[in-house]
Amino acid sequence: MTDTEKLNQDIIKCSLSVKSLIQDIQNCNGPLEKLNELNASGRSKLSYLREMIDELESYGKETFDNDLMEEARNYREQYYNTFSMFRKANVNCMLAIEKANKEELFKMDESSTVRQRLLSLVILLFFLIFFKSKVNIIMNFRIKKDKANMVKMSSNVTDQLLSISRHLADTTQLSADTLQTLANSSMTVTGTSGELHETKSAISQSGKLLDKYSRRQFTDKLILLLGFAFFLACVLYILKKRLL
Repeated sequence: MTDTEKLNQDIIKCSLSVKSLIQDIQNCNGPLEKLNELNASGRSKLSYLREMIDELESYGKETFDNDLMEEARNYREQYYNTFSMFRKANVNCMLAIEKANKEELFKMDESSTVRQRLLSLVILLFFLIFFKSKVNIIMNFRIKKDKANMVKMSSNVTDQLLSISRHLADTTQLSADTLQTLANSSMTVTGTSGELHETKSAISQSGKLLDKYSRRQFTDKLILLLGFAFFLACVLYILKKRLL
């Protein structure tokens, strides 16, 4: 197997691997850490694929092999299409994850509202029971003068209030963590939009280079045709001279 055949096989294998990874990104439901891992792997494979295409194109130019150069151009067009699919899959996945996070946050907010209402009712009932117990304690204190029972009752009330306070603090922290996750998702989407703009510029430049290369190829063909016509003219002139 020649070096060019091996290089062609490596390009095809790498291209199929990138397309498989794009499918994994499309099926990714989060979290963002998993998407970032797939994204890093895809960037590495795309970079390696571009290097192999550049190597094949350079070899074609060095050996003046038009077939190799044509293959390199086809591979490069496929690379740009694959790169666009990779970017699109990343953006769609990030938007889906962000949407899911927002929906989860809204559900948590609704659940938190219900919990707060229930806590308010519990606290209200608690204070009603507490004041009722307080009245009973005072009455019992006046009747039995039992200070030990009053101290024990107050301790239980304090423990219950501390438990309610800890629960409210945990709910507040959970809401803050969810808001931070949404902020990170928004920043990631903004960065991806910038990268898409850069990719668009790179594709535009590549199109200009391909147009320039096409014009140059036409000029080369015209020069070869003129040279061949001149050669035929010289041959006919020499034959004419010899026959005469």
